[in-house]
Amino acid sequence: MINRKTKGLIAAPFTPFRADGAINLDAVEPYAQWLQRNRVVGAFICGTTGEGPSLTLDERRQLAERWVATAPSGLRVIVHVGHTSLSDCRTLAAHAESIGADSIACLAPFFFKPAGVEGLVTWCEQVAGAAPKLPFYYYHLPSLTGVSIPVSEFLRLASGRIPNLAGVKFTFEDLVDFRRCLESEGGRFDVLFGRDELLLSALELGAQGAVGSTYNYAAPVFHSLIAAQQQGDETRAGELQTLAVRMIDAFLECGAQPIAAFKWFMSRVAVECGPVRLPLIDPTSEQLATLRTKLDSSGVWEWITARRGTAAVA
Repeated sequence: MINRKTKGLIAAPFTPFRADGAINLDAVEPYAQWLQRNRVVGAFICGTTGEGPSLTLDERRQLAERWVATAPSGLRVIVHVGHTSLSDCRTLAAHAESIGADSIACLAPFFFKPAGVEGLVTWCEQVAGAAPKLPFYYYHLPSLTGVSIPVSEFLRLASGRIPNLAGVKFTFEDLVDFRRCLESEGGRFDVLFGRDELLLSALELGAQGAVGSTYNYAAPVFHSLIAAQQQGDETRAGELQTLAVRMIDAFLECGAQPIAAFKWFMSRVAVECGPVRLPLIDPTSEQLATLRTKLDSSGVWEWITARRGTAAVA
């Protein structure tokens, strides 16, 4: 399988819910259109931002079907199939292949842990084998899975055992390991960076593609950052990364759970995504007041709205 290198931003969409907690499939099509209008090249669905572990298998299949059916031409759909049950992972992977998804990705199992790199490769080999025609990405997120391994070593071991191994979604701060992944086997893997607040550092190491939560609503900031970096304007690129960090800090410091705060903001500036699902909790009015104040002082709110023609958050 010839690896396809991603160039640009892939958003990790929120899963839209109705007020009663049911998934809102009707919101998927306008969501996909919004991402394409903002020059996002793909949607990484049912992942962390999409509350994937809180969804039933049937809900995840329904979401995947709707995203694949309604995504505009040119918008890739990467389906996250990670689960604590290997059988369920394989079921989701086979389903993604059957509906014509572009790729699949899988977190490490996050309750019972694999036995080191070898155990993780064995797990991923079983998952990827259920969808042999689709590119497979290992989703590295040790802060939530508790599985911390050298990803470059994973790629080395997995390369000969997973024929459809495309690369990795690298959501970690170890930039040394990230660079080793980029250089692995002559740079043949598609290594997607997953820390929005460190995107500039990843670009300087050679990253071409990235997956992130904030690309849902702040893609223009990061497009400008990428352009400045490619043009050699280090000062401008640094300013835009600082702006993005201030924005992210506003969400992290308002007192709400980050995904809940991100999702609330997405509903206000783009597509109504509804509430979060337990164990996550929607932000309180006090937390939202703090968030508004922090966004105003960060300077990013004016930047985003000026380029989108949207109204200020009420």
